Amino acid sequence: RMSARARAASQGSLEEPDDEVVPYSDDETDDELQSEDDLDRMLVLCVLIVILLSEPGWSIRANDREYCNQPQFKKKVFLCIKKSRYSGNAIKTYKYNFFTFLPLNLYEQFKRVANLYFLCLLILQIIPQISTLPWYTTLVPLVLVLGITAIKDLVDDLVSLCTCEFSFVRFVATRWMNLQVGDVVRLKKNDFIPADILLLSSSNPNSLCYVETAELDGETNLKFKMGLKVTDERLQEEDQLARFNALILCEEPNNRLDKFVGTMIWDSQSYPLDLDNMLLRGCKIRNTDVCHGLVIFAGNDTKIMRNGGKTRFKRTRIDKLMNYMVYTIFVLLVLLCAGLAIGHTYWYESIGSKAWYLYDGLNYSSSYRGFLSFWGYIIILNTMVPISLYVSVEVIRLGQSKFINWDLQMYYADKDKPAKARTTTLNEQLGQIEYIFSDKTGTLTQNIMAFKKCTITGRTYGETNHQLYHFLVSCIRSKKDPQILEFFKLLSLCHTVMVEQKGDELVYQAASPDEGALVTAACNFGFVFLSRTQDTITIMEMDHEETYEMLALLDFNSDRKRMSIILRFPDGKIRLYCKGADTVIYQRLDANSKDKETTQEALDIFANETLRTLCLCYKDISQAEYDAWAQKHQAASVSMGNREEVLDTVYEEIEKNLLLIGATAIEDKLQDGVPETIAKLAKADIKIWVLTGDKKETAENIGYSCQLLTDDMKIHYGEDVNVQLRNRQTQRRNDPQGRNKKLKELFFTEPGKNALVITGGWLNEILYEKKKKRRRLRLKKLRKRHTNSSNPPDSSQPVDDWEKEKRQEDFVDMACECSAVICCRVTPKQKANVVSLVKRCKKAVTLSIGDGANDVNMIKTSSLIITVNLQVPDWSILIM
Repeated sequence: RMSARARAASQGSLEEPDDEVVPYSDDETDDELQSEDDLDRMLVLCVLIVILLSEPGWSIRANDREYCNQPQFKKKVFLCIKKSRYSGNAIKTYKYNFFTFLPLNLYEQFKRVANLYFLCLLILQIIPQISTLPWYTTLVPLVLVLGITAIKDLVDDLVSLCTCEFSFVRFVATRWMNLQVGDVVRLKKNDFIPADILLLSSSNPNSLCYVETAELDGETNLKFKMGLKVTDERLQEEDQLARFNALILCEEPNNRLDKFVGTMIWDSQSYPLDLDNMLLRGCKIRNTDVCHGLVIFAGNDTKIMRNGGKTRFKRTRIDKLMNYMVYTIFVLLVLLCAGLAIGHTYWYESIGSKAWYLYDGLNYSSSYRGFLSFWGYIIILNTMVPISLYVSVEVIRLGQSKFINWDLQMYYADKDKPAKARTTTLNEQLGQIEYIFSDKTGTLTQNIMAFKKCTITGRTYGETNHQLYHFLVSCIRSKKDPQILEFFKLLSLCHTVMVEQKGDELVYQAASPDEGALVTAACNFGFVFLSRTQDTITIMEMDHEETYEMLALLDFNSDRKRMSIILRFPDGKIRLYCKGADTVIYQRLDANSKDKETTQEALDIFANETLRTLCLCYKDISQAEYDAWAQKHQAASVSMGNREEVLDTVYEEIEKNLLLIGATAIEDKLQDGVPETIAKLAKADIKIWVLTGDKKETAENIGYSCQLLTDDMKIHYGEDVNVQLRNRQTQRRNDPQGRNKKLKELFFTEPGKNALVITGGWLNEILYEKKKKRRRLRLKKLRKRHTNSSNPPDSSQPVDDWEKEKRQEDFVDMACECSAVICCRVTPKQKANVVSLVKRCKKAVTLSIGDGANDVNMIKTSSLIITVNLQVPDWSILIM
């Protein structure tokens, strides 16, 4: 794939982040947690001991709400007022409530200088000595303006109010907001998970529970969770769940979506807990009729809410411009009134004090009378400050929002959903956008995979050659070519898809959209996957049903990049089927395997068409070979240390000397009109950044599909960017005037277009985004070492906060020189950090486009928001 694309030369670093791992911008990576000397180790150990002794930790007693209300779990809120450290499950999606609406709204409105000016004017008019107009002449328009704006803000806030879903607690229906830590809950299929819950048991064998994480990470593929063996065996009935009284000791609430560590103590026995036992809030129960769980984190303590960030009040450029205009007018008004007051002083001194008919009975001096007249002129000339301008702007915004709602070109007929302006205060910013930050899954793409082409024994079949396509169908029906039959049999057997019967229709629930597309393709060609148990798989082969015994499943992961299944056929034959990326499959092919060259040529053609490819192969295994391997596999499966590494080694022993059958090509369908839209935005000089949690390869493929990336672009990856920024940092250090001048040299001097593809791990490495406390300690240590040593500072680390800030600015400058930027394997918080960085460095109006809860943090940070609602649950459109 990469040979067909232009790629910038990379200079690898000694310690490079893992592109497959999703890092977290506010947590250290593993290597950074290792102290650099004995003093650091002692310091870290002392800090941990102090924390453990000062705080009781996070502990939950099942079925005992009062346990969390004990004094040791209280925290001080204000003075002597204390409340529980454990949050309730109620959250808010609105800015105001009954008590805070008036003060908060007035505070926001008086940020507008004109409103504050007229409030001061009203105070002046109450003073009899300087009042020239009745006080109500200012009060009435001011109250009118404030009232109209307040009503509009209240309506906008009510629109964003999100109603809670229903869950089931101890078999009694209740609202999400009523859940508390320690409650035992029952969830049913297609329910959203209301809190971070420890899975206890389910209706599936071994307490398996399948969840959809689209609202968490944007991926619609299913993932499975598993309850502990002890809870699976002992917590299936209602009375057993009611008597459950285990104590859970676990980590404090945090934003790590990839990590959970805890221990369950039950009947004097301890059981380890990890992320595989947790159901996280925002996920959806799939393919599981009933499951039971224990609430560990609720409300704002849940991981998804910890990634959500704070709600920010947003002000438009028009508001800021009007404030500057009012400032300018006010300064002119003050100067004018000051001149009139000085003139009045001289006039009274020379004429007014001597005219008997102007005597008012007040023995004020000329200067004091000039002082009072200054305020009088302020009141008289108050019409210079245009308070009605704010009302006019609000009316215009309201009209614009209605036109957005009525726009038929933004109407989505498939779901009968028009566009909806959720606020009326930011509309004019749509014409000032300079940067667009978009999620990928469900936003650029529909996340619907389609089987497009395949190559079998060196021959390509697909939509572009209908004769060959029909030839393929006829070969299957006639059963002339056994390799073609083996190809589709592999697709129907080698997978982890679950099947659900809905009437007369089979509905496939896949762990990835790719698997769903391949199983559906096999079904369309006559190899129908019917059902599976823990030990068998049943398919319909053309006109007869066959059941295969599943001996072993060698699952897919990002390191293996393949999956295999070992089956015993009805005739007793044992065969291994394998599918995976061409880079790993070709390394494991038998030397005598046929059609390797022609298949590779087809793979290159598929890659150039931005199709996702998989190679398919098989191997026959003797009974003796399998028995010997099965013993090793069993021993590795129960290994307590480095289990994954041991299993991978055992898998390698059996996955070799494979025979190639062919390859598949799948298309991830784009949303309608995405390439055309991106082209038009590029003509308007609007830069598009894609921020996604997907893998680098997937994100890059979609970049080419939607024409954000093109073949004439030179792509720069994280290691390339890191080298460039280090060179710029070294150049700045070597220049005596480096801290006093801005370097204006371009990063990319060669002609041609550039693109940036960077992963979350490299983003942390480049921007030095670590925990604040650890960062301060590191910077202090580096400065000390730099002061006491004659050696030059390490170019890979910042000497102080100024260097860190400059490096971030350099990264933004480099990214802005590129025609396209794709950030992949990034967390919700990293998405927000990238948006915030561009806003801060470029002072630009930004637009964020998202479709799920994993985009909320990015959405809150951006100047403008567009939420889409196509393939994700309906409530996602309510995010504002």
